[in-house]
Amino acid sequence: METVKRSTFKLLLYLKKNEPKKNGNVPVMGRITIDGVPKTFATKLEIDPDSWDLKHGRVLGKSSLALSTNQKLDRLRVRINKIYEDMLKDEGFATAQKVKLSFLGVGVMEDSLLNVFKKNNEDFEKMVSQGERSQSTYYKYKIVYNHLKEFITCRYYRDDMAFRELTCDFIREFDLFLRVDKGCAHNTVWVYTMPLYRVAEIAIKNGLIRKNPFEDYEISMKENDRSYLLKEHVEALLFHTPTNVKYELVKDLFIFSCFTGLSYIDIKKLKKSNIQSFFDGHQWIISRRQKSDVASNVRLMEIPKKLIEKYAGITRNDFIFPVPTNKICNSYIDKLIQEVEITTEQKVTFHTARHTFGTMFLTEGVPLESLSKMMGHKNISTTQIYAKITSQKISKDMDLVSHKFQSMERAFLATKEELVVG
Repeated sequence: METVKRSTFKLLLYLKKNEPKKNGNVPVMGRITIDGVPKTFATKLEIDPDSWDLKHGRVLGKSSLALSTNQKLDRLRVRINKIYEDMLKDEGFATAQKVKLSFLGVGVMEDSLLNVFKKNNEDFEKMVSQGERSQSTYYKYKIVYNHLKEFITCRYYRDDMAFRELTCDFIREFDLFLRVDKGCAHNTVWVYTMPLYRVAEIAIKNGLIRKNPFEDYEISMKENDRSYLLKEHVEALLFHTPTNVKYELVKDLFIFSCFTGLSYIDIKKLKKSNIQSFFDGHQWIISRRQKSDVASNVRLMEIPKKLIEKYAGITRNDFIFPVPTNKICNSYIDKLIQEVEITTEQKVTFHTARHTFGTMFLTEGVPLESLSKMMGHKNISTTQIYAKITSQKISKDMDLVSHKFQSMERAFLATKEELVVG
């Protein structure tokens, strides 16, 4: 097979000097020849014609531009060679036209990577309009689609690609693209690979691919320190009178989250019908988290009860609070934190209130299992994070047992005193 390939397959890169650009550069063209039949294509690259090495089909010099262009040309060569080899392996033959079209993504079926991704985003948008999924998650899917489209153009010089080309190597290259080209942090890369994972699952379900390419790709969320407020901070904020009346609503919503653990979107979606009297005679918030659709049942304490009463009758459609945008909430929270002169290691956002609920109630002795149910966590391991980020809980736990060692401590100290006297 290799002998046949060497005698029939050829890839030539050359310059199209008769179509110079305004900056003097000329396009780099490619010519695939199989069994004497040539097919040309544009590489979407352009260079200074004086720097072209005609013999080797490369850019002369060791400048960053030359090295970058040659790297792209090398990837192009590897890509076309692989397409040719895969065609021989899968179909038994290859033509210059078929290799060219496969490389350019022309004539790709509707079940291509970006087409399926786009269709998934359109379906997701419909669920958002029906209130079944969040707008923020849809926005994330759109960002990933655009990054993926740019990645395919930059790395593969095409507009789309077949699903059979979605390999583990492709995913690793996309991972590197997000980190280097887009400057994404590790956890952002993790978040951005999840939509692609979802699209791969759709492809398997529809028979477009047999094996999930993510099986050989590993990435997990790195645990970061979560911002939270101490109990005394919450109390200071609770009794603070904002300098601007517009901050009052956001302050109340933040405090409500500190005592219920509900996230921004869950407070925004909260309706009167979610407030129910339960088995113990108390009022409870009975809801499901927008993010995970997991049940989140929280008994109402007096402070959140009073906040609900404060805004009774103000909103439409049974909603409890008139919630501003998340951007406005975060902006006003920042102002309030400055006014109260609260200092924290991490930036305080509206979501800090949810973390505050977790740490504050865990510190006060609420068991992990109960806290996990209230916060709507799928797994208790998520709730255990709150046990790691506060030393107050450890201090209180030690207070519970320290008295049991007092007699031993007194005896030890008495022994020490006798030695000193003697």
